[in-house]
Amino acid sequence: MTSGSKETITISDKAHGLPFSKGLLAVSFMSTGLPPSKAYEIAAAIQTDLRERGQLNVSTSELRDIAAEYLGRMSSPDFASRYLKMRDVAKLDRPLIVLIGGTTGVGKSTIATEIAHRLGITRISSTDSIREVMRGIFSRDLMPAIYESAFTAWRGLRIPVPEGANPVIVGFREQTAVVTAGVKSLIDRAVLEGLSMVIEGVHLVPGYLDASEIEDALVIQLVITVDDEQSHLSHFYIREVQTEGSRPLERYRSNFNEIRMLGRYIEDMAREHDIPVIYSHQLDRTVADVLEHIVAAAVQDRDDTGQDSPGRSEEGT
Repeated sequence: MTSGSKETITISDKAHGLPFSKGLLAVSFMSTGLPPSKAYEIAAAIQTDLRERGQLNVSTSELRDIAAEYLGRMSSPDFASRYLKMRDVAKLDRPLIVLIGGTTGVGKSTIATEIAHRLGITRISSTDSIREVMRGIFSRDLMPAIYESAFTAWRGLRIPVPEGANPVIVGFREQTAVVTAGVKSLIDRAVLEGLSMVIEGVHLVPGYLDASEIEDALVIQLVITVDDEQSHLSHFYIREVQTEGSRPLERYRSNFNEIRMLGRYIEDMAREHDIPVIYSHQLDRTVADVLEHIVAAAVQDRDDTGQDSPGRSEEGT
């Protein structure tokens, strides 16, 4: 067998003998945070090695072990360990639903996009999108709460605020209760189709949705927070620049106290319901922390349910 051989390598324990894909393997490496160029370099080295050894039939478990060994040798043991953990998530035999909550401006949408990419999940949604759809169904007169931002929802209250209660929190709770109905419907649809998804948004408040009631999916909920006020405020400046002024800094700065107030409320609810609160300081570190939590939950779920066979294709391993 020469190094120039182009013979096909087959994943032998897959139905119909699916061919090994260097590209898919590289993508699975990138889910660990490995740069694309390095991921493809390692995947190509594995392909070459298998051909030179004449190993044209390889099982999923064998390929996984080879991949981890190459990652540890050509990158670092940390990437190898992360890769093996990500494979545990891929073995889930039911949809994975990740809910990322937190107040406005803590980086939820960016984190959600990164998490979905790393996990190979193609469906991402936001509670703002759900609220927008609901605005097209319900008039302002019928449901005024959804026509305001989360931090100004109190303006849509139609009943007197109880004495001693904070109108900002009362308005937000009313809006959250309405949007949660839409979130539940979205999750139900994903479960029915057997598809994993990531949902992010300020309305994903712990306690409003009971994950234990969703039996046919693994629902993982967490809350993102930024403890430093100046760092949090700077996110809105970046948002203004990125959206070319369509989401102006001044609008958020003038309501910053209310935004922080909602953050404290969401975090209190998270602690009350034992939902992890993840502090966001630097994107890569935050994404890694979120992934660690998801992987740990997935492994625990597999142990609890006694799963030992992949539910989704691991062709790329």
